[in-house]
Amino acid sequence: MTGTEELRRNLAEYLKKNGLEAVAAWGGQARLRAGEPVAAVSLRAYEGGTPGFQDYLGERYDEETGRWVELYGKRVKLTFGLDLYAGTAQEVQMGLDLLVDALGKGGPAGLRPVAFSAGETAYRAEAKRFCCPVQVGFEAWSYARTDEDGAFVDFTVRGETKV
Repeated sequence: MTGTEELRRNLAEYLKKNGLEAVAAWGGQARLRAGEPVAAVSLRAYEGGTPGFQDYLGERYDEETGRWVELYGKRVKLTFGLDLYAGTAQEVQMGLDLLVDALGKGGPAGLRPVAFSAGETAYRAEAKRFCCPVQVGFEAWSYARTDEDGAFVDFTVRGETKV
């Protein structure tokens, strides 16, 4: 995965596959259907210590180019907002149950949930919906590959398994 938009979209797709309607926050999609809770997925924090890809992770064979490429990276923690919206407080609770069940199975692209917090459900007049603020932390690896001259050409965020 690369880019924060793709991270949000992949987590939303994972939640949908596990029974909870979800949209990437600020994505322009409608957030609600009658009688159905919806999670609005946003990336709230990307923590990884010092900037850059200073740690050497090894080499990987690139089948497209037919050569070995060096990988540099580090472990990062991603904190997502998964705010639940629904027409009733009971529907919000139903969404929270679905969310906890989905996260108990893991996460997208090997991301491993390591932290979870849910706030108090309250009515938001501006949204005309009930909302429960939720945050989930995932551990991942952020890595970059190099070109033939040793310059970084792109970066990727992957799950717990080193590449």
